[in-house]
Amino acid sequence: MKLRMKEAFEKGWKFHLGEWEIMHPVKSGMAGGITDCEDIEDGEWLKIAYFDERPQETICDDEWKNVAIPHDWCVEGKYYNDEGKVKHHKSHGYLNGGIGYYRKEFSVSQELLGKKIGVEFDGVFRKSTVWVNGHRMIHHESGYTGFYCDLSDVLRYGETGRNVIVVRVDARDYEGWWYEGAGIYRHVWLMITDRIHIKRHGIYVTTPMVETNCAQVRIETKVINEQFDDKSCRVISRILDKEKQVVAESGSERLIESFKEDVCKCMINIMKPKLWSPEMPYLYTLVTEVYDGEELKDVQETNFGVRTIAYDPDKGFLLNGQPYVIKGTCNHQDFAGVGVALTDKIIEYKIKLLKEMGSNAYRSAHHPATPELLDICDRMGMLVMDENRRLDSSEEGIRDLSEMLYRGRNHACIFMWSMENEEILEGTIMGARILKTLAAVTRSIDPTRPVTAAMNHGWNDGGYSNEVDVTGYNYGQRDNQDIQDHKLYPKRCMIGSESASCTVTRGIYNKDNINGYCPEYGTHIPDWSCSVEKAWTNVAKNSFLSGVFIWTGFDYRGEPTPYEWPNINSHFGIMDTCGFPKDNYFYLKSQWCVEPMLHILPHWNWIGEEGIEKNVWIYTNLTEVELFLNDKSMGRKICNPYGHLEWKVPYEPGELRAEGFYNGHFFIKETVVTSGRAYQIKADADKKQLQADGCDITFIRISVLDERGIIVPDANHKITFSVEGAARILGTGNGNPSSHEQDKASERCAFSGKCLLIIQSNGEEGEIVVTASSIGLKDCIIKIN
Repeated sequence: MKLRMKEAFEKGWKFHLGEWEIMHPVKSGMAGGITDCEDIEDGEWLKIAYFDERPQETICDDEWKNVAIPHDWCVEGKYYNDEGKVKHHKSHGYLNGGIGYYRKEFSVSQELLGKKIGVEFDGVFRKSTVWVNGHRMIHHESGYTGFYCDLSDVLRYGETGRNVIVVRVDARDYEGWWYEGAGIYRHVWLMITDRIHIKRHGIYVTTPMVETNCAQVRIETKVINEQFDDKSCRVISRILDKEKQVVAESGSERLIESFKEDVCKCMINIMKPKLWSPEMPYLYTLVTEVYDGEELKDVQETNFGVRTIAYDPDKGFLLNGQPYVIKGTCNHQDFAGVGVALTDKIIEYKIKLLKEMGSNAYRSAHHPATPELLDICDRMGMLVMDENRRLDSSEEGIRDLSEMLYRGRNHACIFMWSMENEEILEGTIMGARILKTLAAVTRSIDPTRPVTAAMNHGWNDGGYSNEVDVTGYNYGQRDNQDIQDHKLYPKRCMIGSESASCTVTRGIYNKDNINGYCPEYGTHIPDWSCSVEKAWTNVAKNSFLSGVFIWTGFDYRGEPTPYEWPNINSHFGIMDTCGFPKDNYFYLKSQWCVEPMLHILPHWNWIGEEGIEKNVWIYTNLTEVELFLNDKSMGRKICNPYGHLEWKVPYEPGELRAEGFYNGHFFIKETVVTSGRAYQIKADADKKQLQADGCDITFIRISVLDERGIIVPDANHKITFSVEGAARILGTGNGNPSSHEQDKASERCAFSGKCLLIIQSNGEEGEIVVTASSIGLKDCIIKIN
């Protein structure tokens, strides 16, 4: 048996939507149902989950359904229109939250009696109450911070002992003004350790001194002794390189009293360290061992990176001693097909898409990031601004902030802590006092990273900006506020914490007030924002701005702008909710990547508009481009290094071709061709092999093509999916901000010629056959091993 066990506790859960009515007397002489958790005494709640006093047969399993965790029940609902009566419904994506219950039966081996056993929830939205065997274990308010329940004393051990855990989730109240989902939407873990063990979040690794030949590593280890007598504990810390070779080691010993904790501190040197960066995300592994005398009691591995971070008022952000421009995006949690219940593979897929665009930074807006996202960003190479949910220095607010800091501070990817986003109290004296407290708490827990606040007003009022190390500018470019402030406050460090809320709909090039679509040219800009091009140009020309976080990497449910119903999600994304690129994606790729590229917009299907001039734009990182229509030159133009090229071209069917030159030499060409009528379906899977682990995922991009294999850009056919073999449909999407179709379904309408199918392994071995079909189109069959 392993000394420390962290097992997924996510199978075998059942779910009940709505209040759970108790179908038997819960107190002597009383009967009835549960209507509000806060109105019920703990003694009554003992009957809910206590098998010894409440017969199993009183639970009607027909009212419960089997679910896998992570789970978002909200995304399974239907969109509705309340005609603006309740503001939050508009912002919430027209999906109800409500109340739900989860329960799971499980057994615990007799061998584990005497161990410390608990359950770790990475995130439950929103107010959650947990009972185990009828005992109320915890009530947790935040939907974005994790929490732990120690179950050691209330479990039944052995083959005959049945345990039940019940979680009540109240998602009626919201924390943000966007889609937040509902349910146990992040991982759940069963944690088992010895009674002498490393405390939760008890390891802290920093690199206070980094030079070419040597990196100094500081390690703090909190050990807790939950034995009933004092123990002499020895802590060994070993650092392993990527090849698992020991590169440094240290140890210490101390007496820890019963039910007390102690901190072991040491310094270790790594000779000729390999530095972590988004381009080369090298990770070391700290292996921590805890002994009681000569007996090994606990082992924990912690990944960390060696790197330095700093800010300069003129040079901006410095990574490993060199100026490093932040090419970032802001991101909510949700994704097509799953809502906020993102599996690790979905998070990894999203980070991969952002990196392919050239992005090197991710702002977790406006909430603490899930631990798995941080693990993935460490490994794949993506800087992270981790953000506290609220400007709140109450006991609860400090607790939530501290949880974010403790669970994130060992991650190499985190380069900055954000205390808040666009709070009303920005620029006020009261707000500055609260911010000062939050910043002080942050520096006490992790003094190695700068503190910021994502502000959209009040930068120079009330002393607010004085309380952070780096001032965040949300839409500071709208009136060149950030540039003016640099002149007024030359010692202020700055970052574009949020910029360029540009509303565009993938594949749409004319404004559509009926369906609620915005043209891809990016000319529909809210008065509080600016274009993506202006946001980046400001950064490219002014190093003191450090970088930029574009709003947003992906479209998300909620915040439909500028339209309301039938819109049910935003248009702000560089990619849509499925991860399909919009044209702005290629603008940023032209600025953020070095490989030569060309991109032409719009599509070239304008039947009935022959002779009418169309705006043709080109994004490129080359120096000159010549445009051709059906082999006739439309002219050659010199590129604007931070902008785009434009031509007015009378429409005629055929081929648009752009030829790109660098310093007079031809490099690449790109074409856009008028398609014929829709004829067939094409399916492209991001991978053709799935691990039979019940977790692995493949993303299948569906396109509607003509007979020549050219995408039909205005196709909207309903595509039906079937899956045979060792997989299941996890969800579908199409990126249409006005689609009210179900994400959990076996069909989806194509939008601008595309839709997405997400397939997940069911845990069995064998071939998977996916069929995509539509009336009048040739079917597509794709096989996955």
